[in-house]
Amino acid sequence: MKKRLLTFTLAAVMILSLLTACTANDSKETTAKPDSNQTEETPSPEKSQNKELVDVTLNEVAHSIFYAPQYVAIEEGYFAEKGLDLTLVTGFGADKTMTAVISGEADIGFMGAEASVYAYQEGATDPVVNFAQLTQRAGNFLVAREEMPDFKWEDLKGEKVLGGRKGGMPEMVFEYILKKNGIDPQKDLTIDQSIDFGSTAAAFTSDDSAAYTVEFEPSATILEKEGAGYVVASLGEASGYVPYTSYSTKASYMKENPEIIQKFTDALQKGMDYVQNHTPEEIAEVIAPQFKETDLETITAIVKRYYDQDTWKENLIFEKDSFELLQDILEDAGELTDRTAYENLVQTEYAQKACKN
Repeated sequence: MKKRLLTFTLAAVMILSLLTACTANDSKETTAKPDSNQTEETPSPEKSQNKELVDVTLNEVAHSIFYAPQYVAIEEGYFAEKGLDLTLVTGFGADKTMTAVISGEADIGFMGAEASVYAYQEGATDPVVNFAQLTQRAGNFLVAREEMPDFKWEDLKGEKVLGGRKGGMPEMVFEYILKKNGIDPQKDLTIDQSIDFGSTAAAFTSDDSAAYTVEFEPSATILEKEGAGYVVASLGEASGYVPYTSYSTKASYMKENPEIIQKFTDALQKGMDYVQNHTPEEIAEVIAPQFKETDLETITAIVKRYYDQDTWKENLIFEKDSFELLQDILEDAGELTDRTAYENLVQTEYAQKACKN
């Protein structure tokens, strides 16, 4: 077994390879089937064989098994079937992904919809509009140092928890859950927000001052495999349905390229359909090439965990009540100055058509 520090360093690379950054200089560009060892864009096989494919750059907030339907669509060739040559860029954070979309570096962004609300609040003249919602539950888990089969949220009172960055969906949803359970995030416990997201698992194992940590996969599963932590609660189950991640693009790009947005959404819907109609084992086998650093057994366990909590929507339609719930969460977290009309930042036409295709 690898040394724990090495294991969590790898996990940190995967998740921060994932969740917390994305600058033009730091972004990891790959083709639709990324190789973890590549740092430069390489032409896809489809592109070299078919010059008629339309280039589309997608900047994802994170490269995570949490987004399995997207990788099914890539690995099964659904984007190529629709005439798109997809270049996938891992953004490492919603703020960086949003910057890539606004600057035109990326055609489409995949991130929490709160980023589009923040940009709109700041006076964006060409708003970034959400056109497809992928996940409907939070994707992180509360990990304790000991097994707690009878865990209750009130067990967190007086304890220290390694949390997420202020204003990000992981942290806001965590605090939303605490408040739902009568816990004041500022008074009843200590939430450490000073650690980079991808480093929390390593910090949890090297410093025992925190009793709990909030982890995405694969860190939650790795902690369990190492005997260093135990998943005691799913934030996705505890929060209920929330619009966690969605696809968005500038209003001007959508107006100029409606056919591309429709083809992109159609391909994604095929990925959603696949996930709804196949087992976690089958899903894991399809997406495994996207996660070369992780063995198939672990991928399967993670997919099953997300599958069992009903993480993925059956369709991509971003409903109005979901958008209003998002704004409720933002307001509750003190991150929203004024509410935004649903019609200003959500377009459902493409997702509705994709359902019928």
